[in-house]
Amino acid sequence: MNKDKLREEIAEDEGCKFEIYLDHLGLPTYGIGHLVVEGDPEYGQPVGTSVDEERVRQVFNLDIAVTIEDCKILFDGFDDYPEECQHILANMMFNMGRPRLSKFVGMKSGIYAKDWNRAADEMVDSRWYDQVTNRAKRLVARMRALSEAE
Repeated sequence: MNKDKLREEIAEDEGCKFEIYLDHLGLPTYGIGHLVVEGDPEYGQPVGTSVDEERVRQVFNLDIAVTIEDCKILFDGFDDYPEECQHILANMMFNMGRPRLSKFVGMKSGIYAKDWNRAADEMVDSRWYDQVTNRAKRLVARMRALSEAE
């Protein structure tokens, strides 16, 4: 997997803010979509608290590593999927996390069957699709394109 390309894709979808802000679910976040969790030095800091560029880069690299590991845990044979599929799933994992993405049972079945259109249909049939519509539409189109590539 081209991790540099994955980082670019996710950074483009997430955007980057060098301060704590509330994400679309009202959760404190900073940098490139890093959810502030207990144990982070930023935990408990108010919205608007600045975060330096080195810290943002550090947590983003860690978040990408965790995302890829979570994909390998959730999706059997993840490393054997087409790279485009790996990037789509990693993007979704980064956005939602493993607990939420694990509920996409139908999508997972479609992926295991290499039925990319079925996987895309299941992506559309979700609350996630309505929450991040522009991002979701792009990822669904990329998943559907895998059918055309075969």
